[in-house]
Amino acid sequence: MAFIDYYQVLGVDKKATDKDIKNAYRKLARKYHPDLNPNDAEAHKKFQQLNEANEVLSDADKRKKYDQYGENWQHGAEYEQAGRQQQSRQQHGGFGGAPSGGFEGFGSDDFSDFFQSMFGGGGGARGGRQSKYRGQDFNAELKLGLKEAAETHKQTLTVNGKNIRITIPAGVENGQNIKIAGHGGPGANGGPAGDLFITFLVADDPRFKRVGSDLYCNAKLDIYTAVLGGEVTVDTLDSKVKIKVMPETQNGTKVKLKGKGMPVYKKEGQFGDLYVTYDVQVPINLTEKQKKLFEEIRDGGPPAP
Repeated sequence: MAFIDYYQVLGVDKKATDKDIKNAYRKLARKYHPDLNPNDAEAHKKFQQLNEANEVLSDADKRKKYDQYGENWQHGAEYEQAGRQQQSRQQHGGFGGAPSGGFEGFGSDDFSDFFQSMFGGGGGARGGRQSKYRGQDFNAELKLGLKEAAETHKQTLTVNGKNIRITIPAGVENGQNIKIAGHGGPGANGGPAGDLFITFLVADDPRFKRVGSDLYCNAKLDIYTAVLGGEVTVDTLDSKVKIKVMPETQNGTKVKLKGKGMPVYKKEGQFGDLYVTYDVQVPINLTEKQKKLFEEIRDGGPPAP
């Protein structure tokens, strides 16, 4: 795999702040997101590179290793350990003087071969064993509507050119992450694959505001029903329900519909509540007769005969 310059992928320089990296990633991820480029293989590839770049550069420890070791940043600890071992052996007469169990038989000219063997680059140390390394973790985003987030269902994602079918549990929240083990980058020298981390982006719904597992909405109430009482029909996520309205209901009155909110994540049979706030509508374009009736109500009834 060719070396990818993560700074170049995000369009920032090596002095970029964490905020610069975050802003660059968000801007480009929106541009190249698979949902916006469903049949564009190049955009899909670019999106995966953006995720890889953000995974490394947004983590202070990974970024430090990447800046120091480049494409072999994941094996920085091994580099440092090997460097310390080499320095120790040089202080004690070189590799040829290594104690039993060390890298006996290595001369100074073999040091690059040792690193090539360690990182799977060919060559190989004399009689040495190649270490196994875990693959890189991948990150992806998945957009859902509120109703989709309320239902357990399956979706297929394309990650790094591979289709992955996943089950999305009901009740996932905006920004929530889940891990799909073994669906990241391939390991080296027989090592295990990395993992795939999926971030859910749950869109705002025009009808409901979500707070945890509870939902909030407004219901228009005509002034006659508000004054005299009656019924009003309101939407829930999956149906419509009728609510009994008490006489003399005030504007802004809030009622609770128990269990009509979102499913509670990974708690079978548990749901949040739906809170409905009444928005009493004042009539307009009244006739003179209607205005007269309101005046009579205001003044305590019709004038005495």
